[in-house]
Amino acid sequence: MLEQLFDLVQQNSQQSVVDNPDVPNEHNQEVINTLTSSITGGLQEQVQSGNISGLLGLLGGESGTSGASLLNNPIVASIATNAIGAIVQKFGLNSQVAGNIVNSVLPGVLGAVIGQFNGGGAQGGGGVQGGGFDLGSLIQMGGSLFGGGNDQQQGKPASGGIDLGGMLGGLFGGK
Repeated sequence: MLEQLFDLVQQNSQQSVVDNPDVPNEHNQEVINTLTSSITGGLQEQVQSGNISGLLGLLGGESGTSGASLLNNPIVASIATNAIGAIVQKFGLNSQVAGNIVNSVLPGVLGAVIGQFNGGGAQGGGGVQGGGFDLGSLIQMGGSLFGGGNDQQQGKPASGGIDLGGMLGGLFGGK
């Protein structure tokens, strides 16, 4: 699932990161990695703070899948704020440029995740072919997304944390 999320960020980043003259080409991949880490970190933060219902509401589409409605969701707004801060700090871009990048990429990525989580297949930014985000994949892959999966060898960020799979499994009787 982490790889699918990384792929979604990559797919949604072409115009706002790769084709953006404000982002030096040597930083393109690092900016994409930072966006992916910010998303996984933001989701992890929601789980760690006990906001499972808010997270499931977001993934269930309660805030919609369009850019404006998603960015008004407090979870997404928190992820966006953290991502903007990380991009400004790591790459020295001004906050307006970083904000434009995040506001362009984040809704497409999360819209696709929400669409796939709800069985909608590829939505948002083109989706991930042959893969989906459903409760089963969250439970199965929760360890790698929230418990320290190792995708570093492919240049993809790994995120340490808690066992979301176990938590969701217990919540829904799956584990």
